[in-house]
Amino acid sequence: MTTKIHLPDIVALHFKDVHQDIMRHGHTYYWEEGGRGSTKSSHISIEIPLLLKKNPQCHAIVLRKVGNTIKNSVYPQMQWAIDRLGLTRKFKFKTSPHEITYKRTGQKILFMGVDDPQKIKSIKLPFGYIGIAWFEELDQFDGMEEIRNLNQSLLRGGDTYWWFGSFNPPKSQNNWVNEEKLLEDADRLVHHSDFRGVPREWLGEQFFAEAEKLKVKNLRSYEHEYLGHVTGTGGAVFDNVEDMRMTDKQIAQFDHIYQGLDFGFAVDPLAFVSMHYDAKHEIVYIYDEVYQQKLTNRAAYQKIKPKLCDWVTADSAEPKSIKELQDLGMKIKGAKKGPDSIAFGMKWLQDRSKIYIDKRRCPNTYREFVSYEYEQNRQGQFISAYPDVNNHSIDACRYALDSVMERDKIIAKRINY
Repeated sequence: MTTKIHLPDIVALHFKDVHQDIMRHGHTYYWEEGGRGSTKSSHISIEIPLLLKKNPQCHAIVLRKVGNTIKNSVYPQMQWAIDRLGLTRKFKFKTSPHEITYKRTGQKILFMGVDDPQKIKSIKLPFGYIGIAWFEELDQFDGMEEIRNLNQSLLRGGDTYWWFGSFNPPKSQNNWVNEEKLLEDADRLVHHSDFRGVPREWLGEQFFAEAEKLKVKNLRSYEHEYLGHVTGTGGAVFDNVEDMRMTDKQIAQFDHIYQGLDFGFAVDPLAFVSMHYDAKHEIVYIYDEVYQQKLTNRAAYQKIKPKLCDWVTADSAEPKSIKELQDLGMKIKGAKKGPDSIAFGMKWLQDRSKIYIDKRRCPNTYREFVSYEYEQNRQGQFISAYPDVNNHSIDACRYALDSVMERDKIIAKRINY
């Protein structure tokens, strides 16, 4: 006997009208945007099994821009949804490749990253067609041209489709997803939500405390992250950077020193940075740098040695260089990396109350931070990706603060829904 599910117990009330629209197929395309903790991804993951049960010829596909993010994001999200619906025993779960099958009919929920286009082109279904598609973190895709190409490959062979795109609106109004959602389309429903419509017990008191803390500290960041508002007009990644003249006396008082190193040689410069982090006020003070091309590891060590305080955290992709510097006497270790380490690190830096840089002491670091912009697609629209160019000091800063970011990442996982 199946237990009847009361939907408001598992889906926030701000999705009530959207749910009803989905069930009657009021639209084909559902763009669900919102801030942190809005539970938009939870909502979509609940809708997919319900749609499969109602439409036995449909299969579903869940897409991420990068495939190796699936196992820690959308796959466990779908497992959660199926469990909350009381349907776990009715589905079969597989992880290599990631796939979920509705036992009674054989309908599948497929999971793929678009960084492996061959897999998408080679999809074989036992029957029916892909009638449900979910593009998680929609803003991470390269624009509507890529979305249309994927839709043409996936959504065919049937009469009825449901397409979901979930995303936190990027800061820049010029980002492609923020521009696209403003265009009128009778077959598209755009829904905005934020954490204020979610029961407190679902998110936990710590989540609300963190939101309130950011609201006091940095209202603009709060409005962007938690309310999902577009707060910028251009493509600049960092709007919290300021020049500050730092005296020797002030620097001598810094007591939480972090140092980072990004390797380079022929074309790219080696970048070494020193900074103090005030955790209480969430302020980064960058006060020293080495920034030079064609430095051997020995020459780099000689330049950096007078500036060393304790440990240096470097790009772990160069273990040979790290070992050479260790042999020379430097206390150096590689930064931890994961599939989302760049995005998390960049957002962490964006979220600081201030990043103060003495541009007289650190001209290259200051130049990189104030001129760094999001990538652009072929249409000239900004996308939510970070170009790997002119970012050597920025990377060095990420590495330097790796341990702080890792701690904050663990806390964020605990409090985010």
